[in-house]
Amino acid sequence: MAHIAIDARIINSSTGRYIERLLTYLEKIESPHRFSVLVRAKDKDFWKPTNDNFTVVAADYHQYTTSEQFGFYLFLLKLDADLVHFCMPQQPFLFNRNAVTTVHDLNLLRITENEGMSPTTLKMKQTIFAQLLRVVTKRATFILTPTQYTKDDLIAFQPIADDKVVVTYEAADLVSKHEELVKKFAGKQFILTVGRAEKYKNQKGAIEAHQLLLKKYPDLWLVIIGKRDETSHELERWAQERGYRHVHFFGFASDDQLAWFYSNCAAYVFPSFMEGFGLPPLEAMRHGAPVVSSNATCMPEVLGDAALYFDPSDPGEMADQIERILDDTKLRKDLIKKGTAQVKKYSWQRMAQETLDVYNRALL
Repeated sequence: MAHIAIDARIINSSTGRYIERLLTYLEKIESPHRFSVLVRAKDKDFWKPTNDNFTVVAADYHQYTTSEQFGFYLFLLKLDADLVHFCMPQQPFLFNRNAVTTVHDLNLLRITENEGMSPTTLKMKQTIFAQLLRVVTKRATFILTPTQYTKDDLIAFQPIADDKVVVTYEAADLVSKHEELVKKFAGKQFILTVGRAEKYKNQKGAIEAHQLLLKKYPDLWLVIIGKRDETSHELERWAQERGYRHVHFFGFASDDQLAWFYSNCAAYVFPSFMEGFGLPPLEAMRHGAPVVSSNATCMPEVLGDAALYFDPSDPGEMADQIERILDDTKLRKDLIKKGTAQVKKYSWQRMAQETLDVYNRALL
C-alpha cells in the first residue's frame, strides 16, 4: 500500500472543479493506496471523504509565496508520501521526489495584460511561472494535461518525451438536476456566457457581438454569469459608457440557477481566446443548450462537430454564427442533439481511473 498526497490547495476555485471531481471519483475505485488530500485551512470542510482511505489535511500555503517555496516544501518532506500529485504546476522548486503534475494550460505565458496586476508584476509572475514549468516538466515522473492541444503546447515550450505527458480528458456532469427559475429572465430570449471577466475570456467580444444582434433582435438579452470583481465592474462600466443595451451582469449563480440558465438560453456563447479544456460549453451541452464557440486553442478538439465556430477576434463573425441558431430551428435541434452525444464521450470516472493508472506507473 502506497501513501499518495494530492495537492488540492485550489479546490475551492474554478480550476478546483477538476480536483473535486477527481477526488470524488477516485474514492469510488477500489485501490490499496492511502490518500492525503492537502487543502488550505479555510477549505478543510469543502470536500468531505466517504472512503476511509482518504484523509483531508490542512496545508495552509498560498501559491507564489515564500511559504509555498519553503514552508510547503518542509511540510511535504515531513509528510513523506510515496507520490505527490500536484494538481497545478505551482509547487516548491526544491521538491524533487516522486511526483505527478497536472498542467491545465499555458495561458499565463500568453496573456499580455491581467486586470488588477501591473505590467511589471505580470512580467515577473510570467518569468517565475516559465522557470517553474521548465523545472517541473523535467523532474516530474509524469505530466497530466486535459487536452492534446495542451500536451502539444507544453512539449513545444519544453521538449520532453511524448510518453511522459498523459492526456486525461475532463468531463461535464449536470450542474444540477433541480432548476431554480430566474424570474427576471422568465419568458425572455437571451444568450448566455459563463466565466471570469479576464480579458482573454473575451466577454467584451461577446458584448459587441450581442449589440450587433440587437439590430435584428431588439429584445435579445446577453446574460453574463461570473464573479463580480473589479474587472467585471470595469467591463460593465465600459458597456454603459457606450450606451450598450440589454447586457446583464448576473454575478454568482447557484447551481440550480445556472442549470436554469443553461436549459433556457437561446444559445450558449464561448468567446475565449485561449483555454486548456473549457468546461462551460460542455456543461451547457449537458443541459441541452446549442453552443457557439471560439475556434481558438483546444475548443474544436473538445467540442467536435457539436458547436458552431467563430474567430474570437471578430465580433461580426460571432454574431453571424449566433444568428444562425436564432434563425434556424432545424440547426438548433441538430446542435442540441450533437451536443448531447458529444458530452457522452467524456467521463469523470474514466479520467479518475486514467489518473490512478498514472499513479500506479509512477509507483513502480
